[in-house]
Amino acid sequence: MRRSLFLVLVASLIISFGCALTVGNQTVGIQSGRFFFTDGVLRTNYHAPFESVWEACLQAMKDTGVSGIEESRKISRGKMTGVLQGEAVEIGIDYAEYNVITVGVRVGIAGNNAMSRLFHDRIREILLKK
Repeated sequence: MRRSLFLVLVASLIISFGCALTVGNQTVGIQSGRFFFTDGVLRTNYHAPFESVWEACLQAMKDTGVSGIEESRKISRGKMTGVLQGEAVEIGIDYAEYNVITVGVRVGIAGNNAMSRLFHDRIREILLKK
């Protein structure tokens, strides 16, 4: 009983304040309810068609100076990779539901939350212009 109460309290704190929790080799964090950070990948949902999100992600990579961009795309998911100042950049794009697309950004081997957030900010700006 005490253990389950403790777990509920910890989960409430994570959701309320936004922080990271490490269990074994897995790291999970939530920030302001919009972003989900796990294992170095910062994910969020965009409410737009898949094609629009794909183009916005590609444009964000170009705008930030990512070089050697490679695209791998299937029907409902895809991945873009490149290099920015010696760090690997990977953007994963997954269809979640009609006009809801999940985008995950990882910068570097371990994941750089601040740099990933910059990519998401740029993607959002591009989508808002459309």
